[in-house]
Amino acid sequence: MMTAGNGGADDVPAPDGPASGAPKGPITDTMLKPMLKRFYKAASISERAPFQILLDGRPVKTPAKRALVLPARACAEAIAAEWQAQDALINPATMPLTRFANTAIDAVSETLGEVAADIVSYAGRDLLCYRAEAPSDLVCAQAAKWDPVITWAEKTLHARFRVVTGILPVDQPPAALSAVSEALQPHDAFRLTALHVMTTLTGSALLSIAHARGFLSAADAWSAAHADEDYQIALWGEDYEAADRRARRTTEFLAACRMLDLLRPS
Repeated sequence: MMTAGNGGADDVPAPDGPASGAPKGPITDTMLKPMLKRFYKAASISERAPFQILLDGRPVKTPAKRALVLPARACAEAIAAEWQAQDALINPATMPLTRFANTAIDAVSETLGEVAADIVSYAGRDLLCYRAEAPSDLVCAQAAKWDPVITWAEKTLHARFRVVTGILPVDQPPAALSAVSEALQPHDAFRLTALHVMTTLTGSALLSIAHARGFLSAADAWSAAHADEDYQIALWGEDYEAADRRARRTTEFLAACRMLDLLRPS
């Protein structure tokens, strides 16, 4: 739970970041925690790198009481804008960049190798490698959206993946997984956090890396991840709960893509 503190410079906490002990990585849902009343007038950033988030001139701390600092001005400015946009209550659900930054600083920075390895493990069972046998419309839809990424990974990352029909697990060549691991280096906590969010939401490390490398737009990567679901929707329609869940996941995915973009050198 967030508290405003007693006025000291170290007592301005950011919204709680995702916990580090969650299965398959550090990203978890924190939307149900009690919301704090807004206790500041203006959010800003420090003038020099690394860029500190400031509330009424006071530095913000992460839930683990570390400085909420960003390596890129654009990312820091976007996080400050999230704070500035809050109304009477501070709602972490509307502050994805802040939550990702908290995770990067408090959790991922301590487990860089483990988080990178988790992304590689997704590549070992990547969504794009498991194809439907039928109907033909779905087979074609998967091929149209997934084959270009498989080809790109082979040409650009030098990672040749096995593509099979059905859902039975298949072991990918160690060389392919090593190539994915190399593509994640150098390990950076903020970048790995965004990539991990994207990978867990799509079920595909290849889609996440393809977007990060500029091969796919965020919209195309997200659409590719939902080739199967969109086929079913076209046949049977979409129920309200599924649509609501997808909308929330879309928002989270696009926020992670945005963080990656904001971290790029200007």
